[in-house]
Amino acid sequence: MTRARSASSAITTSSAVGAGTPGASTAPPRPRRRLATVALAVSITATLGLTGCSADPLAAQYKEGSDKGYIAGDGSVTTIPADERGEKISFSGVDESGETIDSADLAGQVTVVNFWYAGCAPCRAEAPQLQELNEKYEGKGASFVGVNVYDQAETATSFNKTYGITYPSILDVDSGSVKLAFTGSVPPKAVPTTIVLDKEGRVASRILGQLPAESILDTLVRETIAE
Repeated sequence: MTRARSASSAITTSSAVGAGTPGASTAPPRPRRRLATVALAVSITATLGLTGCSADPLAAQYKEGSDKGYIAGDGSVTTIPADERGEKISFSGVDESGETIDSADLAGQVTVVNFWYAGCAPCRAEAPQLQELNEKYEGKGASFVGVNVYDQAETATSFNKTYGITYPSILDVDSGSVKLAFTGSVPPKAVPTTIVLDKEGRVASRILGQLPAESILDTLVRETIAE
């Protein structure tokens, strides 16, 4: 009985010290202090982690079960009537084979420009569709050009072999000059994005994100050629 009362007294004293009660003389056991400190640290870390996620769109995508590693578009399609289009877009760069691609050489035909990189899952998913359309319109009024925003030549070439891509891609990772030329048409980090330029080099339409369907881009290209 004496031991039971002593234990009860110790617990009461520990609570009093935790509450800051004056005159309490018995401190809580050290192991409990360590546990309390660890628990508090874990709580603070968790809170900071959640705060960071809420402010970071990549983290928000991760919490939703996504492991994209990039900010994707929503697949929305924008078309611009011919009489409302802006100035022509001029761009140039070196492709994965070391050849120079210049928009001036593409004048007079429709140009499909696709922004991508190898580690982008939607880019891999839409690659076969882009290649099919490239083959369909080759020599028939439209050319396809990729703009790789992240990779070097070796990675881009490997991607082309894997997915059977035959049209060239400008490597824009070092200079970012092509992306800059399309400022206003290509939101930062929205990959993939596909833009259709008319015969004068003006933006006629844009698909922000993965192609919703191959037929949509097919229609956009066909109608722009017919203008």
